[in-house]
Amino acid sequence: MSAERPTLPPVRLRTEAELARDALAAPLLARAVRLARWAGPETRVGAGGELVEEQLPAAAEHLGLTADEDGAAEASEAWRLAVDTGLVDIEDPEEAAGEDAEGTASAGENLALITGGSPQDVLSIWLDGLEAVHADATAPVFEDFADLVGEDGSIDFESLNWDPEVEAEFLDGVLGNLYLLTVSDGGADAAPVPLPALAASMIVPDDMGEPTDDVLEQVSEAMMRLDDQFRVLEPIGIVEYRPLDEALLAEEGEDATPPADDEDVTRYGMVKLTPLGLYGIRARMLEAGVDAPAIGDLADKAADALLGGIAYYPETAARSEVELWLTRRGADGAAAELLAAARGADQQAPLRRLHCQQALALVGAEAEPAVRAVLDDPELGGLARVWLAELGAVDVPAPPESMIFWLAIDTIAAQLESEGDLEALQGLVEGLAGRHSGFFDEAWRVEHPATADVLEAMGRLHSDKKKAKEARKAAFKARSRTGA
Repeated sequence: MSAERPTLPPVRLRTEAELARDALAAPLLARAVRLARWAGPETRVGAGGELVEEQLPAAAEHLGLTADEDGAAEASEAWRLAVDTGLVDIEDPEEAAGEDAEGTASAGENLALITGGSPQDVLSIWLDGLEAVHADATAPVFEDFADLVGEDGSIDFESLNWDPEVEAEFLDGVLGNLYLLTVSDGGADAAPVPLPALAASMIVPDDMGEPTDDVLEQVSEAMMRLDDQFRVLEPIGIVEYRPLDEALLAEEGEDATPPADDEDVTRYGMVKLTPLGLYGIRARMLEAGVDAPAIGDLADKAADALLGGIAYYPETAARSEVELWLTRRGADGAAAELLAAARGADQQAPLRRLHCQQALALVGAEAEPAVRAVLDDPELGGLARVWLAELGAVDVPAPPESMIFWLAIDTIAAQLESEGDLEALQGLVEGLAGRHSGFFDEAWRVEHPATADVLEAMGRLHSDKKKAKEARKAAFKARSRTGA
C-alpha cells in the first residue's frame, strides 16, 4: 500500500465525448476529413502519397482556401494528415508503369470511424494526427533545398546540422513544462504562458541569478524556434497561440531579444494548452513512461489504492478523486473499506489515515457504525473519535492519554510526509505542544514508528527555544529507547 510521489500533479480532463468533439473541430483534422471525402477515382498522387501539384488548386478550392501558394500549402498539409491518419488509402502505381506514373487514392478505413466510431476511435485518430504534426514541427526548415542536393542527386543531411532526436526532445521538454505550468495553475482555465518564459525554462539553469548575454541569446534563438513550432502545432488543436509580433523582428533584427520587465510581454508570443492539448500531451507522456495522473484514474480501484494514490494530491484534487470513487463504489461498505486501508506502520500510513478521515466526511453519517467499530483500535481509535466529534455524535468515549499522544504524533507525521504549508505545520506543532502540559516528557514514549522523526522536526519548527530544546531531547530519548 506504499505510495510514490507522482511526477506531475493530477489533471482534470474533459470527458472523452467532449474531447472527441474538440478533436473533430480542430482545423487541420477537419480539413483532412473533408479532403478524404473529396478524394475519388480522379485523385492523383505522387510516389510519397502526396497530391500532385496540379490537383492542389482544386483541393484548396474545396476547402475554401485562397487560390495561391498559401492555400495550396494548407491543402497539401491537410492531405498529408489524411494519409497519415488512415482517412485516405494510397495505392501506388505498378512498377512497370514507369517513374512518372501516378498513384490513386480512396477512402481509408478510419474515415468511417469519424462519424460512426466511438469517442475513443476519434481520439485515437486524432492522436495519430498529433504524432504526425509533432514530427512536422521538429523537421528542419529548407531555405534552399537545391543547395542540399549533390551532383549525384543525393541529399546532404549532415549540412543541416539537424538531429531529429534532439529536436524532438527539446519540443517534448517545452510541452512538458507547459503541461506542468497549466496543471499547476488550474488546468484548462490557466492563463497563457509568455513564450520567453517557456523558452527560458529550457535554457536558463535553475540556480542562475542574472542570465548572461550568451544565455539570453540562446533564449532568443529558442523563442524563434518555438514560434515556428507552435504555428505548426496550433491547427491540430493542442494550443491556442498568439504568435510573436513580426514587427519586433523588423525592430530588432532577425532574432527577438527577450523583453525587459516593463515591456508588453504579449508581443513576444503567448501560448496556452487547450483541454484537448492537455489530453494529447498527457497521452504522449504516458506512452513515454511518465507518471501523469488524471482525476478519475482511481475511481474503480480498491480503497488502499485510492488512499495511496491521493497521498500527495492537492486537497481539491484529492477530494474530487474520492467523490468519484464513492460515486462508483457506493457508500455501502465504503467506510469499513477506507478504515481497513488506513491501517499500517509504513511511512505513508499517517497520510493515508489523514485522507481516510477526510474521505469519511464525504461518506457522511452512513459511516458512523463502521467508525464506532474501530474506537478501540490503537491506530484508528483517535481518528474515529475526532471524526465522530466533528459529526456531532453523542456517547463518544473519552480517549486514553496514550491514544491522545499517539494521534498527535500521527497527525504531525502526516503533515511532514505531505510537505504542506510550513507556517501551518509550525502552528500545529506549537498548538499541540502548548495544549498538553509536559508534552515532550510523555511523547518520546509513544509506540509509533515516526515518534523520533516527529519530535526531531518539532525541535526544528518550534519558535520557543526552550520548547525546541525539549523536543530535541525527547527525540534523542525516543531513538535510544528503540535502539535507532
